[in-house]
Amino acid sequence: MIPLSLASAALAAGGQLADGAEPDRLISGPLVFDSRAVTPGSLFCCLGGRSVDGHDFAAQAVAAGAVAVLATHPVGAPAIVVPDVLEAMGRIAARVASEFTGTVIGLTGSAGKTSTKDLLKSILELDGLVVATPRSFNNEIGFPVTVSRVEASSRYLLLEMGARGLGHIDRLCDITRPTISTVLGVGSAHIGEFGSREVTAQAKAEIVRALPTHGTAVLNGDDPLVSAMAGDTDATVITFGFGDHCDIRAEQVGVQHDGRPHFVLVHGEDRRRIELRVHGRHNVLNALAAAATAIAAGIPTDRIAQGLRQAEISSGGRMEVTTRGDGVTVINDAFNASPESVLAALTALGDIAGPTRRKVAVLGEMAELGDEAADWHDQVAQHVVRLGPAAVIGMGSSHIDRMLATITAAGLTVSKAPDGVPLIAEISRVLRPGDVVLVKGANSLGLEAVARELAALPTA
Repeated sequence: MIPLSLASAALAAGGQLADGAEPDRLISGPLVFDSRAVTPGSLFCCLGGRSVDGHDFAAQAVAAGAVAVLATHPVGAPAIVVPDVLEAMGRIAARVASEFTGTVIGLTGSAGKTSTKDLLKSILELDGLVVATPRSFNNEIGFPVTVSRVEASSRYLLLEMGARGLGHIDRLCDITRPTISTVLGVGSAHIGEFGSREVTAQAKAEIVRALPTHGTAVLNGDDPLVSAMAGDTDATVITFGFGDHCDIRAEQVGVQHDGRPHFVLVHGEDRRRIELRVHGRHNVLNALAAAATAIAAGIPTDRIAQGLRQAEISSGGRMEVTTRGDGVTVINDAFNASPESVLAALTALGDIAGPTRRKVAVLGEMAELGDEAADWHDQVAQHVVRLGPAAVIGMGSSHIDRMLATITAAGLTVSKAPDGVPLIAEISRVLRPGDVVLVKGANSLGLEAVARELAALPTA
């Protein structure tokens, strides 16, 4: 963190020092809201939760090294007392960001944000110190925490920006405005909350409208709702995609026998063959977005190619592929499940299994799809039928029942996770040595933990 005195933090947050908080004492560590994550010099933020209240852990946080806590009332430990802790976190993060002299990059889209962030981080790290959003800390809580981690020596601040409604990204951009904004695509994620793709596009466009005139918008040129955002800014516009009209594009896209994609990266007259270490042909688009964003940041093409070739998806639950001792390959793509990402994961299952290995699909119900839920589950069912896995295991309620009925009617072997029986046992029952199994579903179903346990099972 760029050091900030408690007095300066209190002024930025509109709060008052209490219980012995020393005005000149420096906050040298980041904002934290989990007392277990406190490090010396950090500022502990007493957020309220469904079952716990951060105020109850204030003394513990200070004992662990926090300089003070951010609280709504005195807690018997050095504190900055504010009317609203979450709002104060944003204000303090904005004060830290105002001292940052490096490049701020904002990244949004309905799917692929975290994978693209990991790919881009691999490139940018070849050029300097990068502070990037951990996992998916891209909302009003995680965003200021990430911003607070920036240091004076950092060259890049790489920020995911998530949204579940209009104005959400605007509020994040009030904390720190990007000079490069990248929009991956407008899909069906959270469409039940947005209401339509057009409204989703309006929300995503907020990241583009926040750009200064000297900034750069990096837009998916193959998505009409995204490419139209060029009209929302006076900044420079760079497009990426597969069409000839895109400034940065992929040609000769293919997949190796293990499901890792390769392609030729084209930028003007420059052509580079890229073999990705990550799995899934859908990651080619994410790689193009990362490359285009790096170009906007002034990174040379040879360094971009190097970064892409060595990049891995470090955020768990996203095309995390593990092969056990019995030859079973587990594809853990269970962090979340938009319809487009489910279809992409199923395609990856087919690519990784190839023509000889048995395929098993463990699919959870997709959430937050509103009136489109039934149609999307039908589309997934049809894709599963075309893929032809040896077994399908479903988890969820009415929509998963409808999907499994369609798959069953096509003659495939189907089961639903039974009540009272561990899902691991049901999956293990159908697996054979050498199989490839995909685990995918809404985050609320907890399938990521199932996939991790499945990948770590001891073998006979």
